Amino acid sequence: MNDIELIRNKIYEIRGQRVMLDFDLAQAYGVDTAQLKRQVRRNIERFEGDDFMFEVTRDELLRCQIGIMNKGRGYNIKYLPFAFTELGVAMLSSVLRSPSAIKMNRGIMRAFVAVRQSLPALMLPSKLQEIEKGLKNLKQEVEDILSDQNEINEDTRAQLDAISTALVELQTERKKPQQPRRPIGFNAPQD
Repeated sequence: MNDIELIRNKIYEIRGQRVMLDFDLAQAYGVDTAQLKRQVRRNIERFEGDDFMFEVTRDELLRCQIGIMNKGRGYNIKYLPFAFTELGVAMLSSVLRSPSAIKMNRGIMRAFVAVRQSLPALMLPSKLQEIEKGLKNLKQEVEDILSDQNEINEDTRAQLDAISTALVELQTERKKPQQPRRPIGFNAPQD
């Protein structure tokens, strides 16, 4: 396994971004994590914005594929790690100026490029055809539902017309003069 492959295995996805964590970068550069963090804090203006670097939360550590919070190494982390995006790793090269850090930074940048280029390769033509077929089926189902809804609307309209016609007929029957009715019950004779 070459260096790029080793580095690719240390690239994680957190908050929808591909990042490397500070302790992995410190190990790759051959410095202590505390020294790397100190240099970053001294030059914090270079890392403003989440597109360069952000601090990982405990929930993110528990949810992501990093095995940090297992029993053993890193179980009770005192300081939450920094996550460096590709831009942040590039900016680190200006903060850590040793020849070994610059050499390692080149390898890390190549690994980020390799990860970015490998994503389209994962989308094989058969997968694309499968997605297109699913999209076509979904489109047909939506059209069928809409046509059924239009038929229901036409049926409903016809029923409403029949109801309104029946109501008009009932109103005209009511308006006809009614013949006097015979009284019901005991009627006293009138004198």
